[in-house]
Amino acid sequence: MIDEKKRQSALDAMKILDTPRDERVDRITRMAQELFDVPMVSVNLLDNDRQWSKSSVGLGSRETPRKYAFCESTIQQTGTLVIEDLKQDEAFAASPYVEGAPHLRFYAGHPLQAPGGEQVGALCLIDTKPRELDEQERDLLEDLARWVQTELAQQQELDHAVVVQRAQTPRNLPQPAGFTVTAGSAPAGCVSGDFHDVVLRGDQLRVTLADVMGKGLGAGIIASAVRASMRTAPERSLQATVAEIDSLLEQDIGDLHMFVTMFCADIDTRTGQISYVDGGHSLSFIHRADGSWEHLESTGLPLAMGMGEPHELNTVQLHPGDALLSCSDGLLDLLDLEDPYGQVEQVLREQGLEGAVEEALRRAEQAKAPDDVTVVVVRRDS
Repeated sequence: MIDEKKRQSALDAMKILDTPRDERVDRITRMAQELFDVPMVSVNLLDNDRQWSKSSVGLGSRETPRKYAFCESTIQQTGTLVIEDLKQDEAFAASPYVEGAPHLRFYAGHPLQAPGGEQVGALCLIDTKPRELDEQERDLLEDLARWVQTELAQQQELDHAVVVQRAQTPRNLPQPAGFTVTAGSAPAGCVSGDFHDVVLRGDQLRVTLADVMGKGLGAGIIASAVRASMRTAPERSLQATVAEIDSLLEQDIGDLHMFVTMFCADIDTRTGQISYVDGGHSLSFIHRADGSWEHLESTGLPLAMGMGEPHELNTVQLHPGDALLSCSDGLLDLLDLEDPYGQVEQVLREQGLEGAVEEALRRAEQAKAPDDVTVVVVRRDS
C-alpha cells in the first residue's frame, strides 16, 4: 500500500511540477514513440488531484484529473502495467478517454521513482488500437523509464547546485572610495566552472578570478572549493594563499588531469598599487586612462599541475582613470580577435563600465557561448 503523504512529499521535493519542457526528457519520449511505433507517449507525474505531463508527444493538454489517470494504477505496482485493450478491461472500459475522444484502446506504463524510491509517476505508451508488448519490448520500456528517472533526478541535483553557486556569487560588490567595481558571470550550462570574488578588508581590495578546466557540475564543485579556500584565513599573504590552494588541488584532483587557471590581486585602495599572482590565466589587463592597454602576463603554471615552485608575486600601478580588467577565456569566443582591444574600448566608451560588463554577459547568453564567461573590472576613479 502506497504512503500517499510520503509519495507526495517526495514529488514536491523534486521541484519538477509545472517546470518548462526539458529537451533531454523530450528526446526520450520521441525515441519511445519511434521505437514502439505508437501515436502517443507521455512522462506523467501524479500530483494531489491531477496528472501532470513533464513531456509528451501526440497529446494536447499537459494535465488531466488524477481520478481518470491510467498512471494511477501504474504507480500502485512495481513492474510494467500493460492493458492490451482498454475497452475490454473492466477497470478502464468506462474511462471517458476510452468511451469518448480520443477513444484510447492500448496503454503500457512503467513507474518512475523519486530518489528515495517513492513512485511518483510513469513513462507510458498509448494507442488508439489494441496491441501487445512482448518481453523484449517490456524490458525496453523499463530501460527507457529508468533513463527518464535518471534525467529527472539529475535535473534536481543541477537545480540544487545552481542555487548553491548563485548564493556564492558576490551580489553586493564592495565600492571603496575612489573606485568603481563591477563584475558578472554567464555560465555555458546550468553550473559554471568559472569563479570570481571581490572582497574588501580594510584598505585592501582582493580580486579573484578562477577558471576550472571543463564545464558543468564537476567544474562547479571545484570552483566552489577554490572560493572556500580563498575566503579562509584572510590574514595569509597572496602568495601563501595561492600556494596552499595549489597544493590542495594537486592532492585532490591532480590525478584527474584537471587544472585551474587563476588571477588573484590585492589592490591597495590608498595608493592604487596592485600586487598579483597569475597562475596560467594570462587574461588580465590594465586599461590606461590614455586609452593604451597593458597585458599582465602570467608568470606561473595553472594550479593542480604540480608546479612545485611558488607562484611569483608581481606589482603594477593603477593610476586615476585606469581600470583593471580580468576575464575568463569564454569571452574570447565573443570578441573580434583581429582587434579585441578596439572592440572592448568601443563598448566601454559607448556603454560605460557597468554597461560593458552587462553587454558581455548579454552577448554570451544571446550567442549561447560554448564556454563560461566571467568579467571583473575595477577602475580607480580618483
